[in-house]
Amino acid sequence: QVQLVESGGGLVQPGGSLRLSCAASRSINTINIMAWYRQAPGKQRELVASITNSGTTNYADSVQGRFTISRENAKNTVYLQMNSLQPEDTAVYYCNARVVFSIYWGQGTQVTVSS
Repeated sequence: QVQLVESGGGLVQPGGSLRLSCAASRSINTINIMAWYRQAPGKQRELVASITNSGTTNYADSVQGRFTISRENAKNTVYLQMNSLQPEDTAVYYCNARVVFSIYWGQGTQVTVSS
């Protein structure tokens, strides 16, 4: 079992930045892949970025060059640094963890980009 708790969402103006955090209830070294997904109103949930336990990262084309996923093993935490935010980035952002054949989700954190 893995419990995931996200934080760091909020309201930001276009062009601004936010950093999301996802704290896991167990060592993230034991988690194969951790990822951030997002779901905008009326749209399907989509992968934003992922990071493996060896540090390999992957990004959606829409956020490449603007978002950075990273991990801090000592704190069992994964981050999503989001820069140059645009209104189309508005969504609920979810943390996701994959351990072998099991998948776990956090409760989500709202990110709103608006002037």
